[in-house]
Amino acid sequence: MQAWRVRENGEPGEVMRREETAPPVPGAGQVLLKVRATGLNFPDALLCRGQYQVRPPLPFTPGVEICAETEDGRRVLATPALPYGGLAAYALADESALLPAPGTLDDAEAAVLHIAYQTGWFGLHRRAGLRAGETLLVHAAAGGVGGAAVQLGKAAGATVIGVVGGAAKAAVAREAGCDIVVDRHAEDVVAAVKEATGGRGADVVYDPVGGTAYQQSAKLVAFEGRIVIVGFASGTVPAPALSHALVKNYSILGLHWGLYAAKDPAGVRRCHDTLTELAAKGLIKPHVSERVPFDGAAGAVQRLADGVTTGRIAVLPEGVRA
Repeated sequence: MQAWRVRENGEPGEVMRREETAPPVPGAGQVLLKVRATGLNFPDALLCRGQYQVRPPLPFTPGVEICAETEDGRRVLATPALPYGGLAAYALADESALLPAPGTLDDAEAAVLHIAYQTGWFGLHRRAGLRAGETLLVHAAAGGVGGAAVQLGKAAGATVIGVVGGAAKAAVAREAGCDIVVDRHAEDVVAAVKEATGGRGADVVYDPVGGTAYQQSAKLVAFEGRIVIVGFASGTVPAPALSHALVKNYSILGLHWGLYAAKDPAGVRRCHDTLTELAAKGLIKPHVSERVPFDGAAGAVQRLADGVTTGRIAVLPEGVRA
């Protein structure tokens, strides 16, 4: 089979190589899946760089999110078991973690529903307890993780403010459903959000960026507000001032969605049922900005790593037209 493999750590565009290799052999409790579409995620870039919290043995195949087909013909969503990731004709996954692909979404849309929307739902509802009528501030609102949070916030009845970098990304955030969009390249984020909220700030802040974005979050979170820490796409891990959280009465909440697969798999399945229902009602729909042919996978992961993409990118198998 054809697979993209990484034999040394570095930038995705330099270390990802397309190779012919044998299909992986399932271990105990695993199944072999025929890949129908692979959703690209920032962790794919971190895996290539050797900077992710999980470090698979070299060589490995990136791709942590797929829509695939089982040997008995079921269409499913899965997070592949590394080192046999989704940027290949076939991948491995734990049979117990397979989820049915929503019938209202095509393969590319279904592939990118899984991680970003699960992360958004657990972050906004399980961790932050977002309520209808509250204000939600989303950093990187034009990206895959941020865009999912925007849609889920609107579905929950919140007023959503999106922070983006540039006019093109502002247009994407508006299309995703943001009520207010702040372009950090052209505006003072803190001043703009305070003006939009009458000085009160946001009840919930969703931050997949870290760095300067977190500093803004601490200034903009409302009394008894909640900041959800999702990741550090900026490359800078902030050091929160706990004294500030004390005097302003806000909560700092961590969200590592991958832990729920081990700690609460039933919760993951319930979340998937909720997301499937929201998709069927048209309240959420993944924005697939690019459907990339298999031979373009390395370049697509590099663009994601460079922060120049919007929405979600899906890689299609060999022979499938974009």
